[in-house]
Amino acid sequence: MKKNGILFILSGPSGAGKSTLGNMAVARYEELVFSISYTTRKPRPGERDGFDYNFIDDKTFDEMASSGEFVEFAGVHGRKYGTAREDLEDLLKDGINVLLDIDVQGAEQLKKIFKDGVFIFVSPPSLEVCEARLRDRGNLAINELKDRLITARDEMEKSKEYDFCIVNNVLEESFKQLSEIIDSKV
Repeated sequence: MKKNGILFILSGPSGAGKSTLGNMAVARYEELVFSISYTTRKPRPGERDGFDYNFIDDKTFDEMASSGEFVEFAGVHGRKYGTAREDLEDLLKDGINVLLDIDVQGAEQLKKIFKDGVFIFVSPPSLEVCEARLRDRGNLAINELKDRLITARDEMEKSKEYDFCIVNNVLEESFKQLSEIIDSKV
């Protein structure tokens, strides 16, 4: 009998380094794949449809949400994000370990469904560092930056609700912590 895959959920505020750590983990572990989320936002430079995200319009997203196609979805900073239920469940049933890089709202929804999931909060060392990282991206208007920082402060309060918390100060140390968590579960 084939054993189900393990679901790893990386969550935390924008600018914490979730995507960087997630990309490093998927590159290191052959038996770990990203679940590709759906979003209504436009691709950033270098992002590819179907690889980084499934980029769709608001109408399509709303139709998928209302028909129950998402296992979790949320509105984040004026855009919508969701994880396709069937895609995720098929990977896990096939014994594939899956990594999700999602916002705190989505993680809260998944906690109710995937009791065996491994919930990992990635936090910046401070709001000041978070702000610097977001500014370094160079793609946020000042109002959007302020909104993300307000959200980040609120999200950082929820870190205690996770199985693990990684304060992403030094990337190599943070990745070592993430690797130790993954190694302990696979």
